[in-house]
Amino acid sequence: MVGLVAQASPISQAVLVILLLFSVVAWAIIAVKLAAFRKVDRQTAQFIQVFRGAAKFSDVQSVCASLAASPLVGMFLAGYAELNAQLRQSPTAAGSPGTSAPRPTLKSLAAVDRALLRASSAEVNKLEKRVTFLATTASITPFIGLFGTVWGIMSAFTSIGAQGSTDLSVVAPGIAEALIATAAGLFAAIPAVYFYNHLTTRVKVYATEMDDFALEFLNISERNFT
Repeated sequence: MVGLVAQASPISQAVLVILLLFSVVAWAIIAVKLAAFRKVDRQTAQFIQVFRGAAKFSDVQSVCASLAASPLVGMFLAGYAELNAQLRQSPTAAGSPGTSAPRPTLKSLAAVDRALLRASSAEVNKLEKRVTFLATTASITPFIGLFGTVWGIMSAFTSIGAQGSTDLSVVAPGIAEALIATAAGLFAAIPAVYFYNHLTTRVKVYATEMDDFALEFLNISERNFT
């Protein structure tokens, strides 16, 4: 195999180098994303436990810095900021003597919903970052490999014509050299297809969890501030 690559034409070697670069970058993205998603899973579970056990949103905010990898933290901070902005604008003047100040209320629950939605979109974009390169690798590398194979077969037939022989010992090395490019293209594409589907499925699961969290945040806000 090494000998065939070493004896290949410059075009075939360039194709193999390109396929190798695609494969290395794809595997690097896969490794980074799998590690990042494991961290997301761990910190999301911790954040949900804190969120559901806390008596006040301010208690939840205090742990957000240590759980920043969770997409729910970004959503919570966006919703909490919008909540505070509206509550600060609520009337706080006391009524008649002996009565307590009116309870701060939300002006618009829909605005909080929009803040959560914007944060959710931003978090999904962060989770999907660089994953699309796997789709590009999966779709383009087989064609690059096919180009290398076609070029190699053309070179092999040119060599056969020059030597004027169709003996197997003349034909086989050129065909074998050409097929290496196809094998390299598939080697780069197959893992990219698998992990692209795997990672995008996990992003969809995270997106569903964010939708559920948004509804839970809105329910708590509605109960306590409207």
